[in-house]
Amino acid sequence: MKSLRKPAPGPGLELHESKPAAPGPGEVLIRVKATGVCGTDLHIDEWTPSYHFMTSALPVTIGHEFSGEVASWGEGVTGLAPGQLVTVRPSVVCGRCAACRARDFDACTTRQGIGVMRHGAFADWVVVPARNCVPVPAGMDPLVAALAEPLSVSLEAVRTGGVKAGDRVLVLGPGNIGQGIALFAREAGAAQVVVAGHGDAPRMAVLRRLGFDDLVDVADIGLEKGLAPYLDAGHFDVVIEATGASAVVAPALKVLKSHGVLVITGIHAAPVAIDLTALVRRHQTLRGSYRSPESAWPDVVAFMGRHQALLRHMITHRVPLSRAGEGFALARNRTATKVMVQPDAEWAEESVAP
Repeated sequence: MKSLRKPAPGPGLELHESKPAAPGPGEVLIRVKATGVCGTDLHIDEWTPSYHFMTSALPVTIGHEFSGEVASWGEGVTGLAPGQLVTVRPSVVCGRCAACRARDFDACTTRQGIGVMRHGAFADWVVVPARNCVPVPAGMDPLVAALAEPLSVSLEAVRTGGVKAGDRVLVLGPGNIGQGIALFAREAGAAQVVVAGHGDAPRMAVLRRLGFDDLVDVADIGLEKGLAPYLDAGHFDVVIEATGASAVVAPALKVLKSHGVLVITGIHAAPVAIDLTALVRRHQTLRGSYRSPESAWPDVVAFMGRHQALLRHMITHRVPLSRAGEGFALARNRTATKVMVQPDAEWAEESVAP
């Protein structure tokens, strides 16, 4: 089988040929149908400093946003059927720490990520723990099913912000996570969802197809000036950052109302300066949001089932595994919202993009 691996510390990935692994006790062999290119994958490719912790796991096949069909399983696995389509939670808990022994799996202290510390799904086949498999409704497009992981991140950000009916919400960053945040904020009853980007015309076009009209490109005018028409109605109840750009944090606090909530979801490579005096005097709250709890995944799958046709707009490109580098380039230059990489047997010579 083909797989896309991080072979050693340093920039770069390589296509690798090997035999599929056999599932062990509690494990499932998945025939991969689609795997999304994530910012994490780009960082691993570039070997940014925040990913050097992976060194002990190398060489490792990357890819953690995926769907696939159950092919076979090891001892002790029940509840899955051959050919069943599943999406997979990429966070693998240890089962041994105090939190796991108490069945508080979200608090596992030694978890490992599929596609980071153990082999992932930029491959024809992948072996995963059966407990990480989340069945999806019959008839769901495997490409849409592969959106479950990033959508779970978006849902967690909205829940972390406490978005409720009637809120005015600002989303910073129109990429895949930001688009999902906008969708879940609307689903939560937000009265207005504004999305700001920086030279992101292709992704703004996707947001329009998702039904959002309050879109602001601040590339030439800056965030505060770009948002001025919206601030006439007051500051935002919740601001959710999904850029990873430290320069947006201070302006975000300025457009947040007193007692408002700023949620940070981006991974920031450098410290960020914050005016704590202003934050204190305005009673603002700063919260971080990362992975979602396991209990959120059924909610995400149910959302995908209700909105499959809408979510398909987020998948702008797909490429075969043998040309995964092209997909990485599309994601890196922000041409794409979500690039799906598929095993060569699954891929056809066409784009999903309009």
